[in-house]
Amino acid sequence: MALISRKSFQFYSSSAPAHRSILMILSKRLSFISGQRKPPNCSSVAMRMLCFKDTSQYMFCRKKHIQLRIQSLSVNETVRVCGDIWNSPKADNGWMDEDLFFKKLYSLCTSKEIFDFLSSVEFMSDTMASGALQRISEVAVDDNGLKSPEGVLENEVFRALCFQFEFESSKLSSTGLLNALQALIKLRIDPQSTLMASLLSEGEKRLGKGQLTVKNLCALGESLLELESPSCATLEQIVNHMQKKAIEKWSPREIVMVYKILQVTVREGGQHQDLLNRLNSATLTIVTQLSPKFTSIILDSLVVLHQTQAVSLVTALCKHSVKHIPYFTGDELVNVLEAFLYFGHCEQIFTEALETHVPKSIFTMHPQTVSKVMQYCCRKMILSKPIFDAVAEGFISDADRLSTDQIAEYIIPFGTLNYLPPSASSLFRKLETVLHARFSHFQPHTLLNLLHSCVLIQRYPVNFLPKIFSPYFLQQLQAQPPGLDRIATSQLTQLFLTVTLECPFYEGPRLFPKYQVKAFLTPHSSLDVHLLKRVKTGLLYLLKERIYFASEVSTPYFYTVDIEIKLDEEGFVLPATQCEEVHRRIVLCVDGQNRFCVNSHNLLGEEAIKQRHLQLLGYEVVQIPFFEIESLQNCRKMAEYLQKKIFPHTYGLATDTGE
Repeated sequence: MALISRKSFQFYSSSAPAHRSILMILSKRLSFISGQRKPPNCSSVAMRMLCFKDTSQYMFCRKKHIQLRIQSLSVNETVRVCGDIWNSPKADNGWMDEDLFFKKLYSLCTSKEIFDFLSSVEFMSDTMASGALQRISEVAVDDNGLKSPEGVLENEVFRALCFQFEFESSKLSSTGLLNALQALIKLRIDPQSTLMASLLSEGEKRLGKGQLTVKNLCALGESLLELESPSCATLEQIVNHMQKKAIEKWSPREIVMVYKILQVTVREGGQHQDLLNRLNSATLTIVTQLSPKFTSIILDSLVVLHQTQAVSLVTALCKHSVKHIPYFTGDELVNVLEAFLYFGHCEQIFTEALETHVPKSIFTMHPQTVSKVMQYCCRKMILSKPIFDAVAEGFISDADRLSTDQIAEYIIPFGTLNYLPPSASSLFRKLETVLHARFSHFQPHTLLNLLHSCVLIQRYPVNFLPKIFSPYFLQQLQAQPPGLDRIATSQLTQLFLTVTLECPFYEGPRLFPKYQVKAFLTPHSSLDVHLLKRVKTGLLYLLKERIYFASEVSTPYFYTVDIEIKLDEEGFVLPATQCEEVHRRIVLCVDGQNRFCVNSHNLLGEEAIKQRHLQLLGYEVVQIPFFEIESLQNCRKMAEYLQKKIFPHTYGLATDTGE
């Protein structure tokens, strides 16, 4: 293991002559990015071996990377090297035990405290030095980058460490080398700097020689993934080495890192599916040990890698994620929800955990996380009143800082699932205000989806419909993918029918007939064929002849009705084909489970508006919901139920014959 002296921070090796390091120091120097052109204070004993003149170059690099470069010393600069301790580095009483060193190191909370501590250590191993760099990166870096660049990058101890790591990289242990590389990446040192190039080159050299352990391979892979343009060839090498290792012995961290590497190197149907299968099997055995972060990363990897066959693992991870909901970061929760959607998974206890978490956190959650929660509820048809009520309050408070896509993602589920929260008045007043201010900022299809969702729950955007029906907006819709497809024209037609039936005061432009569909597209409310067959059997028992009712009938008003029965003026049932003397039209809406929110008797928005419009068009609407007839055991009981629903004032069946 290499050692570092605090006087020179030089790595010692009994096989290297002392003058070699001296020549290196004489030939090169460090230069840091800085806002001040002031030479660093070199009075500390830790830097007596390196004194700098004011010849630093200052430069800014991409993505806040910091350029570290070695430059020649001037003739007036001096170098002091410690006494000859190459052969006995631990002879000095200043040696500190590694366990004690790390215990002290991780008790320090600022970079200044760490540098002061390092200055007091006489000797340290490269593992201790790289650990110190990692601790500095932990305390000195936040989401916005390096908190105090000058306090870290111009510190003489930090400079000396970087100098030694660059020029003594070949003498480092693999752990010290890769830990230092990870820390410097986190500190955003420019990957193109000579320091980083030296460490990366040495790491790749050892990879090629097969000298890295599983832990080392993962550390190198993690470092490469953090860089702007990771070397896929090197990552592929790492994967090839990992295939030869015993997965059963890997730690959760190592398993997670391999998943992340495979995301980059494996394409759908890639050559590493055997490794993935082994990895999936090993992960299944440690699911209960996974942290919130690791759970999220693995689920995200399974989505990216299209692991639809890993059903047992996905199910276990989804169940395990329930207990982590309060502890997921926003991005982690988004990954988990994406996985639930991708794999078609749904857990009642997961929804219950969200219902506890979201209302408490709504004002601190990132809008994108809230959007994903609402998208999850909408696509799974989960009407969670605690979540929806909280999101409504959050929208009223924060709508002005939401993007146009987020506004739509907050609001559309209310229409899709046919729910008005207690704060509906304030919610839609706020939405109207936002639309007035930012109408032109919305993408055409996003705006159409948003306004259509409003009419589903009887919130009529009459102030904006003239713009929606204008030729200019329709041209915009047509120009933006997917253009004026069946979904868009169905939404436009339903908006047109809504203002015609429900907003008679509307006097603006109407939708041109060429943009109207002949029948609405209802992707969510498809017919339950099995349920329809049971109802038809009951009707046949009740009415005796099949000619007295028709099924799946297209109306002149864009809707298709499940069953239609025609009556004359005296209430007698007419043949379904008869068009004259029809006094009443009764439509039966045979509503299966797919027309309701999950585990609820709440109709979806598109079915609710259909039944509302049919009534306004003069039909007598009779709802036949699945939960009222699922327990009826035979035709007679079904017929009795239908008689009470359709002909409530008629006593007894048309025939009283038994079955």
